[in-house]
Amino acid sequence: MAVFEKITIAKAINESLRASMEADPKVLVMGEDVGKLGGVFRVTDGLQKDFGEDRVIDTPLAESGIVGTAIGMALRGYRPVVEIQFDGFVFPAYDQIVTQLAKMHARALGKVKVPVVIRIPYAGGIGAVEHHSESPEALFAHVAGLKIVSPSNSSDAYWMLQQAIAGDDPVIYFEPKRRYHDKSRLDTESIPDPLHKARIARSGSDLTLAAYGPMVKVCQDVANVAAEEGKSLEVIDLRSLSPIDFDTVQSSVQKTGRLVVVHEAPVFFGAGAEIAARITERCFYHLEAPVLRVGGFHSPYPPSRLEDEYLPGLDRVLDAVDRALAY
Repeated sequence: MAVFEKITIAKAINESLRASMEADPKVLVMGEDVGKLGGVFRVTDGLQKDFGEDRVIDTPLAESGIVGTAIGMALRGYRPVVEIQFDGFVFPAYDQIVTQLAKMHARALGKVKVPVVIRIPYAGGIGAVEHHSESPEALFAHVAGLKIVSPSNSSDAYWMLQQAIAGDDPVIYFEPKRRYHDKSRLDTESIPDPLHKARIARSGSDLTLAAYGPMVKVCQDVANVAAEEGKSLEVIDLRSLSPIDFDTVQSSVQKTGRLVVVHEAPVFFGAGAEIAARITERCFYHLEAPVLRVGGFHSPYPPSRLEDEYLPGLDRVLDAVDRALAY
């Protein structure tokens, strides 16, 4: 059995791309500096050497052109995997993604498919400058026709990317960049969970914490601290934001009676609002407290010296847990 005991998320994504390209000659990788450099985070390191410049393509610095080209290639039978170098760089391509990629299948009455995967390193915590620490996932989740996923560990990073590439839907694959070097176990022979299925990362009975991407580790740390105080918290890794696996969240909340949703993006009009509304509808008579949300502030992402004040951390999540349990 092929098992990696410990592998980083960045390496897992690299291995996933390699496996997909070996399995299907129509899979190709394209983006700024993805070839010779191996990407700014070295996630695509070695792929151009092994698969050639025709399948690992260094593009001009033109995100709209990159995504537009990928759409055209998908219509011709290819399965392009696009890398957007940083989260804040995706906006020049927003028009192509929203008006073309998301709508092409419906516009053609289902007669064409556009299997494009757009990889976006996102969120903060790396001490970067402006436009390098955004969390734009809610902007894309609001658009019908796009699938939105984000892994939080190496196993999900490996399997979810392959599932996204093999599917016929356009997928925005958000990679938590500050977790790139976190290591966890990967079994390349295991049976992966369905792409849009949430995962119970930790079982508990007193309160449910729901998170995705970079915040899953924070919530696990919160659960560890709470356990020392005699509180049992259940942690759900949502994994997918479009669609969202509300059934798993509902089952958990019906057991615990309380829910705190955590994400790095601003709370205002964030994914947590949709989750809070849906779970309130579904679990009204089970809730012992209002659904609470913890996230970033409704402000531009701050300079790196202030990002620790902006990012939801242990104390802010624990405060929400205490408030929920106090009802």
